Amino acid sequence: MFGERFKNLRTNKGLNQVEIAKVFDVTKQCVSNWENENIMPSVDMLVKIADYFNVSADYLLGLSENYALKTDGLTELQIAHIQALINDIVKK
Repeated sequence: MFGERFKNLRTNKGLNQVEIAKVFDVTKQCVSNWENENIMPSVDMLVKIADYFNVSADYLLGLSENYALKTDGLTELQIAHIQALINDIVKK
């Protein structure tokens, strides 16, 4: 589950494996191994990945289907705007 979700998040940001490897200071081979589920990232790296993509570690690990967006640092008005956008998308 982690590999699939990590790859989807990476591609949604328009990044290739080399680019995301630089972000996390790992090799392209390491990223490939994560995506193919040959290895899992360390707990520390999992936290960095979750923070980078603004998702929970539970989501990355497949323990939750909720793609929770972190709203730290946003005002209540900004959060309300984001919620309104989500509501509009769900209605379509």
